Formats: sequence, structure tokens, C-alpha cells
Amino acid sequence: MANQDPRPGPRSRAAQAAHFIDKTTGAVVPPIHLATTFARDESYELMGDYVYQRYTSPTLELSEAVLAELDGGVDAMLFGSGMAGIVALMETVETGRHIVAPQVMYHGTLDWLRRISAKRGIGLDLFDPADPDSLKPLIRKGETAVVWLESPVNPTWEVIDIALAGEAAHAAGAILAVDSTCAPPVTTRPLELGADIVFHSATKYLNGHSDVSAGALVTWEKGPLWEELATIRKLMGSALGPFEAWLLLRGLKTLYLRFETISDNALKIARHFERHPKIEAVLYPGLESHASHEIAKRQMTDGFGGMLSLCINGGAEEARRVVTGLRLFVAATSLGGVESLAEHRKSVEGPESLVPDNLIRLSVGIEDANDLIEDLDRALEAI
Repeated sequence: MANQDPRPGPRSRAAQAAHFIDKTTGAVVPPIHLATTFARDESYELMGDYVYQRYTSPTLELSEAVLAELDGGVDAMLFGSGMAGIVALMETVETGRHIVAPQVMYHGTLDWLRRISAKRGIGLDLFDPADPDSLKPLIRKGETAVVWLESPVNPTWEVIDIALAGEAAHAAGAILAVDSTCAPPVTTRPLELGADIVFHSATKYLNGHSDVSAGALVTWEKGPLWEELATIRKLMGSALGPFEAWLLLRGLKTLYLRFETISDNALKIARHFERHPKIEAVLYPGLESHASHEIAKRQMTDGFGGMLSLCINGGAEEARRVVTGLRLFVAATSLGGVESLAEHRKSVEGPESLVPDNLIRLSVGIEDANDLIEDLDRALEAI
């Protein structure tokens, strides 16, 4: 007998915020509960499920429920920034334990890992994300607590095989945590590939409008680690505020639509410049020429995203001149919004960065791809 009440797919669930209907008013848009504290009755019992906004709030929990469902997890935790979520997770690692992470990744995460390694006596080894065989030998059985991945890797966009990394981490008793900021659940669901925790800088694609700072952790299972993370968030006071949670929920409604357009635009741009005379290399996992393309095809199931890098013929000065010569792309840091951004990444990360001097990182938005290509062509011709 056919199912009379089929469960909608994730795209439909996102668009309707898990089919939210306000039971009191019939409103199809969730309210924002801005209260910082919640009342007790005449018996001094809480009148509902909430105590204080620093712990959680109704708007926050709805946003978390939608995100957990999209990522295929059992629960999600939202923070006031991406770094707040990363710091909370790494706070669970005890002195004397060990972390493995990529040597090229978001520089804020790397800075924090180096800091806690120096100050808290936590071991840190960095693997080469361009070498698939470099990860496993660094994982220490009984000592490594967290294997941290980015996929794709920022800003060279190697795609790491999450399933293989999960097998190696779990064999050594470690957890696998995956920063999937640039591959949201539209296209990659790390928990289903073997990750224990998936992280997002929700500021980026999940919100998608460059107007919310947020971070997210999503878990495959609830257990002691998840309980400890909830305690850390409560004590740190780093839970996302209700207004920001509501804005994030609004952004999630258009995630699939935005990501589809952004991915299409980025692929067109990558293909156009792949053989451009002033470009040394185009780094984009959607190109057949990219070293991680086969893994990307298997792991990124619905689009390769909007992040790509152009390595131009020249050095840092020429790369900066291209960025400042753009008129439609905005010269700014961050990514994942509806507007296209460009930056000279080495200038942002600093002299210790392994990022090539001639690399320009692009975050492609939803504008007309032909207009974006024309803007880049014009800026390249000027150098």
C-alpha cells in the first residue's frame, strides 16, 4: 500500500522551516522569542521548558532542529560565531591528548589549534591535504582525541575523503570532526560518511546574506561529548541570540536555491578561466583537471559550491591589483553570500601562511555569471 503521508525531501523541509505553523495564530513564519528569562508558576515550577536565554531559547531550538535535520544529525548546537563553536569543541580535548588537522585550512582555526597546543600541552600534527596518504600515519592510537578536517580545504579546495578519514580516526579511538562550511548539506552530509561532528560557519552559506555571525555543531549521536559541549556553551555564554537564530532560519529556507545558482556560476567561471593566458591555475573541485575531482564527484552530490581560487601569472602585487581592479566583485573577506567577493588571501592570512602569493580567492554569488566573467576579464587585462 502506498504511503499516504510521504515525508518531504530536505529541500522542501528547509523551505518551510520543518513545516512550521504557529499553533496559536496560524502564522507560517516563526515568531522571535526575545525573552532573556522565563517565569515560574505559583509552585515555583517553570511554566515551560526554558530558564534563561544563555542556556537556550525557543527560536534557537527551532533553528537547531531544522539544521540537524538537513545535516542528518540527531541534534545541533548554534553559537555566536564559527570560532565560538570551534573553541567549544576543542575545549573538550584534555591536556596530554592530541589533534590532527590539515596544514592548509581556515587560518582562524589553525591559529587556535596552535594556541592551545602551546598553552595547554595538547599535541598537534598537521597533514598535507593534497596528499591522501599523509593523514593516517599521524593519528596516534589511544592518544589522538580529534581528527579535524576541512572539505573542501580553504583556499586550495582539495576535497578530502571523509569516509576513509573516519575509518582511520575511529580505529585509533578518536572522533572525526569535519568543517563543511563550504559544502553545506545541500551537497555533502559528513555525518552519513562517517563523521561524528560536522561544523559550519553558519555565517556563510547557511545564512547566505552576510548579515549574521553564527557557528554550528551537528552531532551523529547524543552522548557524554555532546553533554559536555552543552555545558561549555552554557558556561561560556556563547549561544546564538534569538534574532540571529531567526535570521539564520530565514536564510536556510533559500539554501538549496542559492547554492544551485552559486554552483552553476562558479563552474562557468572556472571553465572560462581554466586556459586563460594570464592564469597559472584555476583551483576548483568541479573541474576535471582538479586533483580531487574524482573524490568531489563522489562526495559532493549536488554541486561543487561557489568557492574557487585563481593563481595568476605574477606575484602578490599583481594579484592585489586584480582584486582592486574588480568592479562587480566586492573586495572583502568572508564567503557564501549572495554577492560575489574577491580577496588576496595571503594578505589576509599573513606572512606565515602557506597560501601562494599569487592566489586570489573568489566567493561566487548569484549575479549573472557572464557579468562576473566580464568583470574578471577586465581586471586581468589591466595587469
